[in-house]
Amino acid sequence: MKRILLTAISIGLAIHFGHAQKAEITSTANISRILNTLASDDMRGRSALSLPDIGKAADFIASEFKEIGLKPYIGDNYRQSFFVERSKSAIQAVEIDGKALDPASFLIVGNYDSSNTKIKRVSIGPDDDFSQRFRELVQKDPESAFVFVDKKHAAFLARFKRIYDRENISIKGANKGSVATSGKVFMVAEESSKNIAVTHNKTVNDFEMFNVAAVIPGKTKPNEYVVFSCHYDHIGILPAQGQDSIANGADDDASGTTAMIELARYYKKMNNNERTLIFVAFTAEEIGMFGSKYFSNNINPDQVVAMINIEMIGKDSKFGPNSLYITGYPASDLGKLMQENLKGTAFTFHPDPYTTQNLFYRSDNAVLAALGVPAHTFSTSQIDKDSYYHTVKDEVSTLDIQNIKSSIEAIAQGAIGIVKGEQTPSRVEKLRD
Repeated sequence: MKRILLTAISIGLAIHFGHAQKAEITSTANISRILNTLASDDMRGRSALSLPDIGKAADFIASEFKEIGLKPYIGDNYRQSFFVERSKSAIQAVEIDGKALDPASFLIVGNYDSSNTKIKRVSIGPDDDFSQRFRELVQKDPESAFVFVDKKHAAFLARFKRIYDRENISIKGANKGSVATSGKVFMVAEESSKNIAVTHNKTVNDFEMFNVAAVIPGKTKPNEYVVFSCHYDHIGILPAQGQDSIANGADDDASGTTAMIELARYYKKMNNNERTLIFVAFTAEEIGMFGSKYFSNNINPDQVVAMINIEMIGKDSKFGPNSLYITGYPASDLGKLMQENLKGTAFTFHPDPYTTQNLFYRSDNAVLAALGVPAHTFSTSQIDKDSYYHTVKDEVSTLDIQNIKSSIEAIAQGAIGIVKGEQTPSRVEKLRD
């Protein structure tokens, strides 16, 4: 009788321990602590262009890495620093047929040259996706252009004007994989407008930016890398709405940063990674993905087995609780492999439902994906409905902590075969060398 009772107790403890192991992937207490720190008013919106604010966030992430016991990615500093050339407009003005445009109705991006007489004309029409067209023109089009924006997008242009804040950024000495940022003048105006006069005087100086990165060296496959990433910057201070002017960026992307830190904590504790794990929080995603561009252009893409980039997981996806969508899902079998490791759970990974917005190449996974890496972004953001996006209302109080927790647990369990070197996702078709 005693033996039977002891056996029953042992089985019960084993079952309980199995559940405890799963729960130990992360905790709501840890998630809340990290979220509330990163999205606090003390961080002032974590603008990459405000060194005191972004530096405070970087120091916090570095302190988490150190407490977990991670090694710096490079050297003895968790910061991966680089310099950009930062040009700031002293005077900006646009006149059309002698009439000055309201400052909120135009945005000058890049190196505008007033002596250039061969400036092409393009438009962003009422049925275009403004954000997508804007990024395409700024990041991929090497020619100077007057961009005529339909009045339907006036509010979007005004929002982008506030974010860019008359700044132009380019990574110093980074010609690899980049397009020269020729001047683009976006304006809410008719394409038939004839006489356009642009005044654009600016000052130029060097400016330091920094990713925050750490590693857990691989045991038997140290030269094969699995990257877990996020961006830790946001958009800083906006014009006040009532008493509030701080865009805290709780979902965008303190939620992803929290997940990246908690995944680092879990894998360090598990100590079973055969491949080297790199954990990196990118800077300056909001103003052109400069942190991820620098990181990606300074790593051998052939050694990167997978990149799991985490962006905005603070609310249910359109597929409901216990679900994430993956951008570029069919471009590799990463999502399929991760789903195999979640058999027996209620969690599901889905293809990106917003395919017309080209999200696969609009987040920090983009550069490595273009180089053939199975680099995908994992998100729950309902971007077609989220009225808090890029506003002062993106606060921790609007998030579902349990949704973040289940997403972290699903990624941790889903990626375990890749981490342990037992699974290797297929490569993405290269866009460039």
